[in-house]
Amino acid sequence: MAAKNKNKIDVVYSTNPNFQFQSDEEEEQITLPAKDQNLRVSIDRKQRKGKEVTLITGFIGSEDDLNLLGKELKQKCGVGGSVKDGEIIIQGNHAKKILELLLKQGYKAKQIGGN
Repeated sequence: MAAKNKNKIDVVYSTNPNFQFQSDEEEEQITLPAKDQNLRVSIDRKQRKGKEVTLITGFIGSEDDLNLLGKELKQKCGVGGSVKDGEIIIQGNHAKKILELLLKQGYKAKQIGGN
């Protein structure tokens, strides 16, 4: 019986006849094709001690696909970075290069901000 209720969380007892258990399993989001993505490329300096980073936001899809795109962009630019909270963070000001790479791969991408 313990294995059957293993993925049900935060329920001890309910008198509600329409009660639905919450599962701790999240549904995997389906990744949109590149031509349907609407990515934004911007330069950010806030809370980074004055250092510039290039942010890529607006990706709709699975975490694995986002990590793969982030890894590829970091390799093409030859710099470090990370993927956090649905954003790709590339160290340094590489907005123009990243915008060209995304457009070449078929993504709809725009640069935001004047830098």
